[in-house]
Amino acid sequence: MPTQDEIFTKVSATLVDALNVDEDEIKRTSTLQGDLGAESIDFLDIVFRLEREFGIKIPRGELFPESIFQGDPEFVQNGKVTPKGLEELRHRMPFADLSTFEKNPEVSKLSDLFTVDLITRYIHGKLQNKNAG
Repeated sequence: MPTQDEIFTKVSATLVDALNVDEDEIKRTSTLQGDLGAESIDFLDIVFRLEREFGIKIPRGELFPESIFQGDPEFVQNGKVTPKGLEELRHRMPFADLSTFEKNPEVSKLSDLFTVDLITRYIHGKLQNKNAG
């Protein structure tokens, strides 16, 4: 099984191709939308490329859950994710590091969760499960 660093290297190469960015722009903390300029259409391409690169299946909405909350008042109130919404995020995205987001859970900052490191951790978990299964 590849190490986290090996996975990061492959994820970086995948993002360079998918988003047409320079390799030196990609850091573990780079956000896909804010730092690398990804748009929603790019997420489908990224998922496809990651599946091919790592030989895994990524179910629709698992890595990039679409509209997690869709205006559900139990999950979002006054532009902030509620405790119940944070619980839902933890459930849907166990590979995400929510520690910073939890301090100021503004819906507008959700896209900041989608970093290169998040993808690396997600792929690592998928490969562990694949090898265990």
